[in-house]
Formats: sequence, C-alpha cells, structure tokens
Amino acid sequence: MKWDGYRLSVHVEPTGIRIVTRGGHDWTDRFPAIKQAALWLPVGTAILDERRWFSTSTAGRISACCNKSLGGRGGKKSSSDAIFMAFDLLYFDGHDLRNSELDMRRHLLEDLVPAGQMGDIRLSEEIEADGDQLLASACEFDLEGIIAKRRRAPYRSGRGGDWLKIKCVRSNGSMIVGYEKSGSAFGQIGSLLLAARKAGELVYVGSVGTGFNERSEAQLREAMDKIKASAVKYSGRRKNVVWIKPALVAEVEYRAWTHDGKLRHASYKGLREVQDNAEVYEID
Repeated sequence: MKWDGYRLSVHVEPTGIRIVTRGGHDWTDRFPAIKQAALWLPVGTAILDERRWFSTSTAGRISACCNKSLGGRGGKKSSSDAIFMAFDLLYFDGHDLRNSELDMRRHLLEDLVPAGQMGDIRLSEEIEADGDQLLASACEFDLEGIIAKRRRAPYRSGRGGDWLKIKCVRSNGSMIVGYEKSGSAFGQIGSLLLAARKAGELVYVGSVGTGFNERSEAQLREAMDKIKASAVKYSGRRKNVVWIKPALVAEVEYRAWTHDGKLRHASYKGLREVQDNAEVYEID
C-alpha cells in the first residue's frame, strides 16, 4: 500500500534515537511515541525507512491531519498520534544493507518488526496480488494507491525504475467561481477557485494551479473576462482575486478530499461542455 504522510527514517544508534526527514531535518522530539517504540526494538544499530500516517483519521484525510497535528506548515508542535509504517531496512547491526536485494532486506525487517503488531512502529506488509485488482481495492478504501517493487533490486536513493508508484486518481466537475492573478503566468491565472454544490448552494472546495498550458490559459481568460461576480460563500484570505459568475465547469483530477472539504492535489484537465456531462459535483 502507498501510505500517506511524511517520509522519514528512524536511526537506532548507540547514543540514542534519531528521526530524520527526507530533507535531513532532525524531528526526533516531534514524535515522542515513535522514539520510545524505537528504543524497544531488539537491535543495537539500524536505519528504518518508512512512510507514516495517523490512526485517528480516515485514509483520504491523513495529510491534513498530519499537518494540523504538527502545527501546519512551518509548525513546531510534537505529535503522539503518528504511526511509523516501516517498509525497508537500510542498516542493521553494523551492516549496510543498501546493496542487498529487497527480499533480503524485507526478511530482516520482518524479524525486527513482526507483522500484525499494533504499536507505534508497524510493518507495512507485502501483498502478492494482481496489480489491477489491488489498485482497485486501494482506491475503493480511499487510499492513495499502491507501490510495486522489484524483489531482487538493491536500495537506490532518488527516483528510479525499481519502484513504481501507482496512484488512485479521481475527477469531477467543479464550478469555476474566480481566479487568482499571477504576473508570471501567460494568461495571468495563478490558480482557479472552485466550488461544488451542497444543499442547493455553491460552496468553495479549493483551488487548482496546475494543468494549464498557454492555449488553455488564453481560452480560460477570454471566457472569464466576459463574466463577473460570484455566488459562492468563501471566507478565505486570498489576494488579487477576480470573481466571476458561476457559468464555467472545469474537469479537475485530484487525489482526495482534505478534512475541511477541499480538493487535494488538484490538476486542471479542461472545460466540460454541456454535451459532455457538464454537471457540478454534489457534496453529500
């Protein structure tokens, strides 16, 4: 499974425990429960690689809960709700395992973190299954997707072909209710402001700032310049916003919904035409 959350590594060292982010920042003090669980591991030295998530949230809302629990972007809070999902072992009792095959690394990891444990450090278990069926199941349960790995591959930092990330992608029709200006964009569109229908009204569901090209930006700007004034209830603090009448429906791909009802990782795919099911998403 592709677990949502922050990518971290836990270093078990003779001098103690270090929890390090992908960017090299020491976040040990921010995860006291994971630190304590690492102290109990039956090993002298080790480096575990993982993706962590929160047990107190539903799968599709995990990152928002992560950010909120840690104080948001740039926050300094600590969290005891985090769960460490270990999926690889890079170093074990004085031995660098990065040149070992994945099967060997996983065998040692499963001895260190047995399957089925429900503590603050858990094993991200392997699943042998048909890829299409597994992806469909992951999407059905609102997970981000799946990861496919070559069994006999060594560990390599960075992006490569030995790991494949297959994401669940959703899409819907969202009403464009305005746009945020940008001096650097071709059509001066930094992002589109989007709305969905709820109980007969339009409600703000976030913005989309990717997926445009020069042609689509020009078409959008031409269409939006002809309509003004919005009918959406929006309490945000965006600057340089131009509001328009709700008349244009965008096809938007996204990964999930956040805990506060916004589209997550949205990408613009074009305008929906009336004959091409130009319906606006209805929120239950």
